[in-house]
Amino acid sequence: MKQKVAFLGLGVMGYPMAGHLSRQGFEVTVYNRTAARAESWMSEFSGQMAATPADAAYGAEIVFACVGQDEDVRAITISSQGAFETLKKGAIFVDHTTASAALARELAKHCQQQDCHFIDAPVSGGQQGAENGRLTIMCGGEESPFTKATTVMECYAQSVKLLGPSGSGQLCKMVNQICIAGLLQGLAEGLHFAQTAGLDANDVIEVISKGAAQSWQMDNRHKTMLANEFEHGFAVDWMRKDLGIVLQEARRNGSQLPVTALVDQFYADVQAAGGGRWDTSSLLTRLQNKMKLDEKLV
Repeated sequence: MKQKVAFLGLGVMGYPMAGHLSRQGFEVTVYNRTAARAESWMSEFSGQMAATPADAAYGAEIVFACVGQDEDVRAITISSQGAFETLKKGAIFVDHTTASAALARELAKHCQQQDCHFIDAPVSGGQQGAENGRLTIMCGGEESPFTKATTVMECYAQSVKLLGPSGSGQLCKMVNQICIAGLLQGLAEGLHFAQTAGLDANDVIEVISKGAAQSWQMDNRHKTMLANEFEHGFAVDWMRKDLGIVLQEARRNGSQLPVTALVDQFYADVQAAGGGRWDTSSLLTRLQNKMKLDEKLV
């Protein structure tokens, strides 16, 4: 018999992730807050759609979710029509949402009381990684349910790792976002410097990308940054949401994140300039705009 799973949330990430499960032969039931999105998925993949998270989760061995923020996760789990209302004994709930570690621990306790299992499993790799089945998944939870869920997550992941107890996956994702924020600001400043110094920035990247400065962001974003193309990728609005979670956790555990806090404010400037839906590499526009403003003031 086909293993029955559910997927809650069919955004730019969840849509292709659920699609991989369908293509791999799982019996997939999907739910999305906007029914039209679920109907679109149904026209492309084999599966069923449900009217509520509770309906989608009914009878499923593993329920996956990928939504927006903490309150969205709560709405699909512990609300009156949430998935936790119908989770069967022994079922596993895997949350791919980038959310707070506190929420992960809270939901893990709910599942434990119901003889179910919870895994916080935020992802890295963006829309492209989801579509190509090449995501990196960082997890928190217990070993046994993690092992069982991993065989399914590998349908859309190139790497899946358990970091520790509930909340550990979210904490690891925070580290990921801290590193990305700093990398992107450094890349933006480097490209800005190259341009203002009169260098061919593409030639510069061709050279330095072969050395210690190389990064995924450099390899995959420098061309669109130099072309001022930002209508793609991971939105600034979502990065600010993630950095808000990071900075809140840092205040709780005493971490010192001065660069992260500064870059968060730089992203606020991009939002104020109308770039909330631009890719996170749009930090370059802030430097360009500031330079133009300074020139006007001279």
